Amino acid sequence: MRPKKTRWIKCEPGERCFRPQCKSLNKLEGVIMSLDEFETIRLADLEGLTQEQIAKKMKVHRSTVARIIQSAHLKVADALVNIKAIKIEGGCCKIIKEKKK
Repeated sequence: MRPKKTRWIKCEPGERCFRPQCKSLNKLEGVIMSLDEFETIRLADLEGLTQEQIAKKMKVHRSTVARIIQSAHLKVADALVNIKAIKIEGGCCKIIKEKKK
């Protein structure tokens, strides 16, 4: 298997974990969402960008974006339907620093 290409992201989530309050912590399962999955959700669903536009921003191929966003949507759906926590961490990403104006 070849190594993953670095994905460039703008949004650094820091310590983010979303969990349902209707289940006690000892009974709660979770899913791990990578930083690049988080970024594709932000760009596609919040910013309304196309996969082509996301690919340019993240400096990867459009088909890579399609795979990342499919995985991200599956994890979000799993967490919502099956009442699981979502923790955002990891991935082969570099943060794009905003230029000061």
